[in-house]
Formats: sequence, C-alpha cells, structure tokens
Amino acid sequence: MIKACIFDLDGTLANTLESMAYVANEILKSMNLKPQPVENFKYYSGEGADMLIHRCLKDAGDPELTHYEEVRRIYRKKFDEDPLYKVCSNKPHVAAVKVIEKMFDGYFDLVIGQSDSIRRKPAPDGPLKAASEFGVSPSECMYVGDTKTDMETGTAAKMHTVGVLWGFRDREELESNGAEKVAEKPQDLLYICEEWKND
Repeated sequence: MIKACIFDLDGTLANTLESMAYVANEILKSMNLKPQPVENFKYYSGEGADMLIHRCLKDAGDPELTHYEEVRRIYRKKFDEDPLYKVCSNKPHVAAVKVIEKMFDGYFDLVIGQSDSIRRKPAPDGPLKAASEFGVSPSECMYVGDTKTDMETGTAAKMHTVGVLWGFRDREELESNGAEKVAEKPQDLLYICEEWKND
C-alpha cells in the first residue's frame, strides 16, 4: 500500500532546463568559454550541481577543469539568488525550498534538497529521511523521477519507483535502471498510485 509519494524536482515537477543552461552559460561566457546548447543540460543534470558543472566545463573547452571551483561557487550563488529564472532533488536545499514555495506553495508536506547531512542522489538519504518524517516504511513509498539517478535512488531506498517521460531522459534509461512503472503523462501517476494502493 502506498502512503507517501516522493518527487524529484528538476525535470519531474518543473522544467528547469533553461534555468540551468542560462546560469551556466552566462558564467561560461564571462570566462571566455563556449556556451553549451540547452539540450546538453538534459545530460549534464541529474547528479547534482557539482557534476553538472564538471560535465559542462569539459564540453565548454576546459577539459582540465581549471575553472571548476570558481564556476561552482558562482553557479551556486546565482541559483541561490534566483532559482526561478524562466520557470533548480540534487538541488541545494535552500534553492529547492525556494522553488517549491514559489511554484507549489502548500502542495508538499516536506522539501529535502542536498545539504551536508543529505548525500547527493543516488544515495537514498533524502527519500529515507522523508519516509521517517512521515512515519511510513520505504515499501509504502512511491519515488517519482525522470533520470537514471532517480531510479537508482528509489531502488536504493527500497521504494516503488516510477519514471516519468516528460523529463530529461527516455523510457529505455528509466526501465534499464529500475523503474517499476513509467508514466507518460502526469495523470498516469494517479492510476499507478491507485494500483499500488490496492496491492
């Protein structure tokens, strides 16, 4: 029986691709590095802001990552100031809270972003903390996300995993990394939850 639904943020609840690309590309341009196509950010994202910067810099002309620490610091600062440009989870906790409060105020009981006490996904720390806060077992939770990392996270937490196709990755990636079900549209989540509710 499903008693709690836990959602990834970027790509699952909000299409933040342009936000991530805009901030990163502004920083790259200021350092005379090559801005990257927005579509590339579908693959840069999914494992936290630090990995996004790492992948982005390599493609932008800094294979030795000489600008990594500086870009990382500026990127986090800019997102903390305005995480909602054009509407980032492995998003830092403060930014995740700001996005949810602005876009979904009153709809979620708990927001957990990356912090010193919550390891970045696919570590199951965030979902397990949510289950504990709600007083439910992991097997009573549905974990919903749009990337390989999300499916690995839900599996590591021993939760039911649902991959969504409106996010950053495709069905093959989701299913090959542990998605028990795949939702093609948001309404499908209701049917999946109802199905598992009665198991």
